[in-house]
Amino acid sequence: MMNPAVPAPSAPAAALQLWRSADAIQKAAIVIGLSLVLLAVLAPIVAPFDPNSQSLIARLRPPLGFERAKAGHLLGTDELGRDVFSRSLFGLRLTLMLAGLGATLGLLIGGTLGLLAGIVGGRTEASIMAAVDTQIAVPFTLVALFLLAILGSSIEVIVLVLGLAGWEQYARIVRGEVRRLMKLPFIEAARAAGAAPLRIAHRHLLPNIVSPLVVQFTLALSNIVLLESTLSFLGLGVQPPTATLGSMVGIGRDYMPTAPWIVAAPAMMILLVTFAVQILGDWLRDGADVRLRAR
Repeated sequence: MMNPAVPAPSAPAAALQLWRSADAIQKAAIVIGLSLVLLAVLAPIVAPFDPNSQSLIARLRPPLGFERAKAGHLLGTDELGRDVFSRSLFGLRLTLMLAGLGATLGLLIGGTLGLLAGIVGGRTEASIMAAVDTQIAVPFTLVALFLLAILGSSIEVIVLVLGLAGWEQYARIVRGEVRRLMKLPFIEAARAAGAAPLRIAHRHLLPNIVSPLVVQFTLALSNIVLLESTLSFLGLGVQPPTATLGSMVGIGRDYMPTAPWIVAAPAMMILLVTFAVQILGDWLRDGADVRLRAR
């Protein structure tokens, strides 16, 4: 006699179970990641000043606690007297938005092409994998610089460029997983029952490739944060006076000897974002992988 099916835990219960299974570093990364996202979302409320408001009288003031610090400016001011803390919050907000949109676009492009290559095969697969090999062979930073120099530095173009970064990794992962799954008995049974390729992809393939895609998404997200910061550092990202973390570091590097706090705050946020995302990726992978949960 078969045992009755065990009901799946609710979302809060599953989240609580994942939290309890996390180690100290993973819990710290979760807290840091959620705190950064909360700060980014609440930037218009939390920021004490307009991020673009200038005051040449208050330029290059150090953080509170140092000599010549100006009241109200927690992390000091930059070369134009703008509040570093406020600009860092809004820079974090825009950097996370661009990275999230870019990573999602890359997932959609690469995942769709990988799924198509794995299911259809033949010349379609060969063409897609040739494009994947070409993308891997060419350093993408050079491609990004070329595209931004030709198309400009609007938000839409930057999101497109960031979305093209790393799509080939999704395509390779999805294509490999699909080809492996297509040989398994339950897929063969679905095909024998007359299930259409779209139904097989939706009902049988996609649920079984969530775990590697989650891991790749987090890796891509942290890499895209660094890529966006690099492009902004070089002056090809979002243009002034709008702040991103990378542009703040790029502008502040000229003042490192006399005003290192201009660079310290955005650089620390970039470090915390990449740390939290990488650790969260491992945590989510462990929670999404049924093979690991079964141990």
